[in-house]
Amino acid sequence: MKQLVLDLGAEAPAQSLDTFQVGANAELTHLMHQFAQRASREHFAYLWGDTGAGKTHLLQGLAATPASRYIAADAPSEEFVFTPEITLYLLDDCNLLSPQAQIDAFALFNQIREHGAYMVSTGPVPPAVLPVREDLRTRMGWGLIYLIHGLSDDEKIAALTQAAEARGLTLSASVLPYLLSHFKRDMRSLATMLDALDQYSLETQRPVTLPLLRDLLLQGTPQPESKE
Repeated sequence: MKQLVLDLGAEAPAQSLDTFQVGANAELTHLMHQFAQRASREHFAYLWGDTGAGKTHLLQGLAATPASRYIAADAPSEEFVFTPEITLYLLDDCNLLSPQAQIDAFALFNQIREHGAYMVSTGPVPPAVLPVREDLRTRMGWGLIYLIHGLSDDEKIAALTQAAEARGLTLSASVLPYLLSHFKRDMRSLATMLDALDQYSLETQRPVTLPLLRDLLLQGTPQPESKE
């Protein structure tokens, strides 16, 4: 099977709070905008949900605001050090923190609270059952805890349509419903396939129609490269 190189198409727009498809997450989205403005009464929030639900999308959207720092689970120790100039810390994939990173994260939580800064952290499950040290689980439960609700099929189609329009890609009406029925259903995989469709359309000089999608699916499905 042909392995597609996914970087040949147009560059996708940067993730932001405004491009997050809200769905049933209106309250959470409002809270994230408050964190972006440092206007929330709560200084800590923990977001959990399935892979592809949008956790990293929200953190990267917040990271685009001034005085913010995105921290991946495998970030070097210096990224976990509190800096007075940074007022919002964004800790992703807490379930993947190494033992040393858990120690560093614990210290960072304490410093954030001491200095009145803000923290949003994420994981696949609630803090109470997260596979990390007990004192860190306690810190993650300090503030608000939100489950990110998945999108309905109609909401997924709306989000993918918006993403296609943002990159100037025209899809025939049958493409997205067929994709939802014959491909992985999480938004990360669907967005990756949209990238592949864009690239394949350019390579073949064909519009993005159902026959093009079927041809691409027959050649082998691309694997997601980003977290969500």
